[in-house]
Amino acid sequence: MATVFNIVAVVFMFAVVVVLVRGLINMMRGGSGNTSNKLMQARVLLQFVALVLILLAVYFTRK
Repeated sequence: MATVFNIVAVVFMFAVVVVLVRGLINMMRGGSGNTSNKLMQARVLLQFVALVLILLAVYFTRK
């Protein structure tokens, strides 16, 4: 079970990096502030989900 959480957590961490890079590119190009805000919100949500999955993997590994 912990292996599943580890794999899904890595996928979410990769998604965080993708959203972060998209946000940086948007800022460097002088893109819309609304788009930057939406990307920031998505990044924070993805980080939260990744953190929860990592904690669940640790919890199931210790049992």
